[in-house]
Amino acid sequence: MHKVLVIGLDCFDPGLVEEFLPELPVLGRLIGAGEFHRLQSVDPPTTVPAWMCAFTGKDPGELGVYGFRNRVDHSYEGLHIVTSETFRAPTVWDELGRMGLRSIVVGVPGTYPPRPLRGLLVSGFLTPSTDHDYTFPRSLKFRIERVVGKYLVDVRNFRTEDKGHIIEEVYRMTERRFKLMAALLSEEGWDLATFVEMGPDRLHHALWAHHDRAHPKHDPQSPYVDAIRDYYRYVDERIGELLELVPDSTQVIVMSDHGIQAMYGGIAVNEWLIRGGYLGLKEYPEEPTPMRELIERGLVDWSQTVAWGEGGYYGRIFLNVRGREPQGTVPPGEYEAVRRELAEGLSAITDERGEPLGTRVLFPEEIYREVRGIPPDLIVYFGDLRWRSIGSVGWGEIHRHENDTGPDDANHAPYGVFIAFPPLAGDPPTLVDIHDLILNYFR
Repeated sequence: MHKVLVIGLDCFDPGLVEEFLPELPVLGRLIGAGEFHRLQSVDPPTTVPAWMCAFTGKDPGELGVYGFRNRVDHSYEGLHIVTSETFRAPTVWDELGRMGLRSIVVGVPGTYPPRPLRGLLVSGFLTPSTDHDYTFPRSLKFRIERVVGKYLVDVRNFRTEDKGHIIEEVYRMTERRFKLMAALLSEEGWDLATFVEMGPDRLHHALWAHHDRAHPKHDPQSPYVDAIRDYYRYVDERIGELLELVPDSTQVIVMSDHGIQAMYGGIAVNEWLIRGGYLGLKEYPEEPTPMRELIERGLVDWSQTVAWGEGGYYGRIFLNVRGREPQGTVPPGEYEAVRRELAEGLSAITDERGEPLGTRVLFPEEIYREVRGIPPDLIVYFGDLRWRSIGSVGWGEIHRHENDTGPDDANHAPYGVFIAFPPLAGDPPTLVDIHDLILNYFR
């Protein structure tokens, strides 16, 4: 009987796996007898939509999902957080269900609120809290409480300088997720079992400067210099315990949605747009204020606005197009010229010393197989994701070295981890190949 176990580790980094491999005996055995590749992520390489790209086989453009928050119309009132209803494409467990096969799905981002499937589902980290119905069937929620106690969908308050708190929460969350998976694998019938653990991502963002000796903020005396290494060793042990519970014939895949790299600063994208005459305000804020709040307070002068931006690990630029946005100023016939002008200007932004950042600006229709929903007009990787996009306004400067949404040392890298045992025939997959790879295993 075919079985596939997919162990998803958000942000698990291939470079760190290689660095720590002598201390990771379980992964070492899987790699030694199987295969290990750097798994190319999607653009943008972010948790949402990356995991659902993996499990649907669709790129962000085909899904019409470009991040955690997306435009649902051409109004100015901000972006809306994705839910499971945002993702219209069938997942691999949907398709296996139609084949009469049963799946266990735990913690996959983009699955809240839970939708029915042939099997069991525990929704991902965007679940508001476990006080909500976050499982299918609903009764599974009460079973989880009996197995692990208080289930953690994510690390609470992970944007904090209290690194000890983050470490403690990550271990608690990871221990309970693996404990739940162990119970379900042992007690349930299943053909596909997959789960996503958010711990690596939370630990990387919080503690990267403590680990990375080349990071500008690295303190060699930090008590947390080995925290990331220790956690990788812990995860390796937990994976070993899970593998003891599955048949030897099980196809095992260990994967991540993206990797990690040092973040050196941020570009206040809306400050840059204001200085360039692209974004007009009726009143400049006295203190740093999120762009969404400025819009809600009516402080943007749309009659003087060509474009505005959003912050995050990558930048998103939206043009104010006449006939598309309510108070559009960019004539449709000039749209492409204005967009190219903005792309050129954004690409030319330097650091404070005048050195090139190496920014990349992406055009949705050029990178996706199809463009659905309402994409950004431009996707911006400041410093090729070594700098983040700062969306708030009121800094009085373009360059920042602190994150405006809380402490963060790192940004995403475009390659995750792919480990398969036994090895799979064919070329190394990309993230969007995972759906077909799993499905083909059962055909």
